Amino acid sequence: MILVIDQLLNFSMSNPQVFEQSIQINASATVVEYCITDQTLMHRWLNPVLRCEPIGKWSTQVGSRSRFVINIPLLQPTLKSVVLEREPGLVVWGFKGFFQGRDRWECQPANQGTFLLNRFEFEIPNSLVGWGFNTFAANWTQNDMKAQLRRLKRVAEETYQLKSG
Repeated sequence: MILVIDQLLNFSMSNPQVFEQSIQINASATVVEYCITDQTLMHRWLNPVLRCEPIGKWSTQVGSRSRFVINIPLLQPTLKSVVLEREPGLVVWGFKGFFQGRDRWECQPANQGTFLLNRFEFEIPNSLVGWGFNTFAANWTQNDMKAQLRRLKRVAEETYQLKSG
């Protein structure tokens, strides 16, 4: 099934860039996963200039589609995505647009909550866009991914407290 979806998106990840971030969260893996997959909670930790819209009904099951829109006046660049892998504690979105690649979210239960790993693996097919990204946006993107994980940690820990308390 993953191979078929990859073929639909025409992935050719010959030389991907990889940004990998992780964080320890004082909440159960189930709650952390819920914060990643619930569209309302997702918008609490995503960068405020990003919005995620379902294509059809919102779901994180394999084959479900969505689009991530960057709210830049006039341009609004969009990445179309599809869920490539889904199992308890794991969601992998594949995407294609000005980037193509995968965004992997893995919740690993730990003694004190959950270890969350986010792996953003991508290529930029257009060399001019790639140069612009690497020159001006790569560091910002990595820093934003770290900030995003801190926001997700806050949302997950608040959600966990509400569910436990």
